[in-house]
Amino acid sequence: MVKRFWAALVVVSVMCGITACPGTDLYDVVVYGGTSAGITAAIEAANLGKRVVLIDPSIHLGGMTTNGLGFTDVGNPKVVGGMAREFYHRVWLAYQRPEAWKHDTREFFRTVSGQGVPSIDDINQVQWSFEPHVAEQVYGGMLRESTVLVVRARLDLKAGVSKNGTVITGLRMEDGRSFRGKVYIDSSYEGDVMAGAGVSYAVGREGNSQYGETINGIEAALASGNNLPSGVDPYIVAGNASSGLLPVVNKDTGGPDGSGDKKIQAYCYRVCMTNVAENRVMVEKPAGYDERDYELLIRASEQGSKLPWKLSYVPNRKLDANNSSGASFDLIGLNYDYPDGDYAKREKIAAAQEAWQRGVIYTIQHNPRIPAEIRDKYAEWGLAKDEFTDNNNWPRQLYIREARRMIGTVIESEVSLRNDAGIEDSIGMGSYQIDSHNTQRYVDAKGEVRNEGDVQIGVNGPYRISYRAITPKAGEISNLLVPVCLSASHVAYGSLRLEPVFMILGQSAGAAASMAIDRMVAVQDVPYSLLHARLLQEHQILSKPVQ
Repeated sequence: MVKRFWAALVVVSVMCGITACPGTDLYDVVVYGGTSAGITAAIEAANLGKRVVLIDPSIHLGGMTTNGLGFTDVGNPKVVGGMAREFYHRVWLAYQRPEAWKHDTREFFRTVSGQGVPSIDDINQVQWSFEPHVAEQVYGGMLRESTVLVVRARLDLKAGVSKNGTVITGLRMEDGRSFRGKVYIDSSYEGDVMAGAGVSYAVGREGNSQYGETINGIEAALASGNNLPSGVDPYIVAGNASSGLLPVVNKDTGGPDGSGDKKIQAYCYRVCMTNVAENRVMVEKPAGYDERDYELLIRASEQGSKLPWKLSYVPNRKLDANNSSGASFDLIGLNYDYPDGDYAKREKIAAAQEAWQRGVIYTIQHNPRIPAEIRDKYAEWGLAKDEFTDNNNWPRQLYIREARRMIGTVIESEVSLRNDAGIEDSIGMGSYQIDSHNTQRYVDAKGEVRNEGDVQIGVNGPYRISYRAITPKAGEISNLLVPVCLSASHVAYGSLRLEPVFMILGQSAGAAASMAIDRMVAVQDVPYSLLHARLLQEHQILSKPVQ
């Protein structure tokens, strides 16, 4: 394995000379995807003396952390260590400045709750709730302090990954530029490098029997949260079956509970909203708006649904406005083609999602069929004028809650999340509940519309995450690490897919990539004892903290 792996890299070096092939740059570590995982991976590898390039299509790095997800899904804060802890500490430092508080006071916001934790934790000097532009400033500062080269480019999906046997030898971008490295890290939400390299992956939900799980696959009986109120008629003309079903409503669930399918949980944008008049841009009627598209939303409101989007507060009287209840921001059922789609397909889905959410906001605020108490409560909220200023105040990143998931040597599942006794190569800890959004709508036995797929179930406390869950199978690719589209079942990914976890796994991937280069071994053969020691040195939490 070692000889074959490094022989392929020698071939690349001989072909390209000491510098590079024409139009090609040479690096130690090539990181694709400017997500939280990509940033921490790149910085960690650079801190270990490696020449690193971080490639992303956007000039605004940080993924969801800088694109509206400021109401952090923390879980147990004691297991957030390393560079992830440093990020939230730097956020805390940013809000120590009096000028950071324009429409709130720090004293007031200290009383505001975060996602199961205080928004501001002065004892531990971390802050879990923040504005998008502050997160981007923090990541920008961390990158400027490193030697990481940031490049704006997009992978050629058709022929962007070059291989020699089990070794990736280069990445080609759409603009013709190529980047060669010794180790590659795919930190994209979509897993495009992983897929282009021929690594095995899954899309959709496994049946419970595949990995010995109990809450995977179709789970209509579990879907009590984020569901529709009783009495929502499924037909275009209420009570008239011959008029046809409302858009994106299926006649049934497609199979028995516990069986698998190819459906994925819904996406949305995490919209940054405010009720401060001088910093507010009200959402106007979207182009092509058709009230009939929002009939289900209106009917749900008429039947008692009162929370069309979450009022999750971040500083300066802003919201991290997320999906809530059974009819909300999630455009359920229209994202199934996203993971394996080309860029045009993905952009079409993203545009439809934006139009849907703008339409939800407009409908809730203006439609006379929406109960007055709901219209009045939500009428004051508009887009924050000082966020996403180059994108009409709309987030630049769609919330890809789930796309491809690698099938590696170890597959994190409901079983390993609940009992991690078999994980002896921990590279970080997860702790948040299994959180999967709805995947479809269907007509139930009562002849009413129901959502299916929502799972909100705890995991019995913190659990260890295996290094082998971010490495491909040994016979597939030997110089690739995948900290975002990692090896996990659908339901386990519902707990692993959180931004603090991505920060943790990214840093661990950066350390492992550096060690693979130093020891001239495949990523699967990095000695865990050495990786373990390095991660502890960097204050990663690898086992359950003392209570």
